[in-house]
Amino acid sequence: MVLNDPVHLTVLDGQVLLRLGVAAALGLLLGLDRELRGHEAGLRTHGLICFSAAMTTVSILHLYFTLDGERMDPLRVFEATGGFIGIIGAGLIVFSRGRLHNITTAAHLWLAAVIGIACGAGQWPLVAIGAIIAVVMMTLLRFVEPKNERRLDEPTDEEILPDRRD
Repeated sequence: MVLNDPVHLTVLDGQVLLRLGVAAALGLLLGLDRELRGHEAGLRTHGLICFSAAMTTVSILHLYFTLDGERMDPLRVFEATGGFIGIIGAGLIVFSRGRLHNITTAAHLWLAAVIGIACGAGQWPLVAIGAIIAVVMMTLLRFVEPKNERRLDEPTDEEILPDRRD
């Protein structure tokens, strides 16, 4: 088996630090809106996913160029990340009482992963555009969306879980 030369921890590469740092910061920023509104997958989840995707991308690109592209396809990073986020997103999405819940959270996690991949690849214009549009969509569009009104035939929490302190 052919292994690449190790990258020693004493080597601090400014580009790597920049890519991972921006990914972590943007992941936290993306999770801030979810955290402030009390939704699942807040600051830590978005920060970790964005940072992890960037770290995976930096790692695979380094391996690809170290091994001169032999027997490697860096596009598999996207496939693996998509599959992993799909599993997490599917676990979050719930259909309850005639409504779909957490679909925005699942989509938001996918966005964090894609921005992390772009950070890891050093695609700065894509990162900037993606982050700006994401923040605008998650914050400003919240004021435009109609409020979710409770359906008349939908039972309240009190009807489902009555107080049993008799």
